[in-house]
Amino acid sequence: MKANVPAAGFRPVRRDQLRPERIHDTYKLGHKLSEPSVCKVCGAIYHAGRWQWGSPPAGAHEVTCPACARIRDHLPMGFVHLSGDYFAAHRDELIKLVRHREEKEKAEHPLARIIAIEDQADGGVLVTTTDSHLARAIGEALEHAHKGELEFHYNEGENLLRVFWER
Repeated sequence: MKANVPAAGFRPVRRDQLRPERIHDTYKLGHKLSEPSVCKVCGAIYHAGRWQWGSPPAGAHEVTCPACARIRDHLPMGFVHLSGDYFAAHRDELIKLVRHREEKEKAEHPLARIIAIEDQADGGVLVTTTDSHLARAIGEALEHAHKGELEFHYNEGENLLRVFWER
């Protein structure tokens, strides 16, 4: 019997190489869906390998898109914290800007949506999103239109983006 011979199909572990961890996202599809498919909740269509808006063709398979699954399970990928005296004085205007940015992003990317807008004990608001890119876009839109202090904190282990805007 030979020593240190790996079993068929296995390679020896190399301790001198760093391997990046895989980002685990339960909601990311591990396979391609049958085409065409339509989300039974929001009506988005999976066609040509991506989600898009349009009229569902006859005979489309019904599925739940990743955004609707995240909304159902209330598991956001993005958090936007809005706070400060300026926010308190212009709350309605700023929430309208947040909603407008969501509509703009959602028109092009159906999986980018707001899950909830919740009041916080400190007088601020927490906006949760289905997509980290939407959270970043909301923060950048607030800073562009109303200035203030903007911070991004990306947690690679959990694949989350936390955005803090204050003025």
